[in-house]
Amino acid sequence: MRIIEAIILGIIQGLTEFLPISSSGHLVIFQQFFNIQEADVAFDVMLHLGTLIAVLIYYRKDVLELISEFILLIGSWIRGERPKLLEPDRPYRILMIMVILATIPTALIGLLFKDIFVKLFNHMNVVGYALIVTGILLWISNRFVGNRKKAENMTILDALTVGIVQSVAMIPGISRSGSTIFAGLFRGFTPEFAARFSFLLSIPAILGAVVLEGKDVLSSASTFHDFLSVASGFLAAAISGYIAIRILITLLNRKKFNYFAYYCWGVGAFIVIYTMFAA
Repeated sequence: MRIIEAIILGIIQGLTEFLPISSSGHLVIFQQFFNIQEADVAFDVMLHLGTLIAVLIYYRKDVLELISEFILLIGSWIRGERPKLLEPDRPYRILMIMVILATIPTALIGLLFKDIFVKLFNHMNVVGYALIVTGILLWISNRFVGNRKKAENMTILDALTVGIVQSVAMIPGISRSGSTIFAGLFRGFTPEFAARFSFLLSIPAILGAVVLEGKDVLSSASTFHDFLSVASGFLAAAISGYIAIRILITLLNRKKFNYFAYYCWGVGAFIVIYTMFAA
């Protein structure tokens, strides 16, 4: 793979991973219209790691606090103590537990219905309809007002709701960030916290994808055969991912999510019409 191709794929991965326009949906579209072949497993893993780095850097303070709370909690259990899990004056402990709880339904649904989700990637019309649904969710998200809920006010039902909705984003065309932010706003989160929880929730999701693909990397004879291309894609994904996070949060706070809705509707409608005539 040429370096310029690696950079382009890295930028696409970084932008679509965090902007609410569905990275999986765009992967299917680009493969169909631009004859882009599925990337080498090692390269794909590095793109995912690049987007992971973007989240870790942007939310570095939150990540360090969550790790600290996790270590303190484990230490308390080892000492035989029984600390309260959901103390209102320990918002980071609550946030850490809620991220774990939200990840559970996503992982279970993903494992149980993996084969079904994989088959959907072969159907362009599914991507079109799913993008239209994503647009509807984004348009509705722009109309939530008066939400005040933050980490210290979260409930188990909040976490499970967001986690279940995140699993639906395994359908190509449904945006993970868009759907989870919608779910958070639906549960009363402030726009800032809805985005924050969504992106923190992406950390275990991306790690899961890396672990699942990582075993194939170890057995791949071509792993990292082109260091410059892999490194270029990684950096492009990390930088564009960081920029995408900033753009999304800015537009969400300004209630400009409708821009993404219009984009998803336009692309979705085009794909639906295209598949009708191409069939």
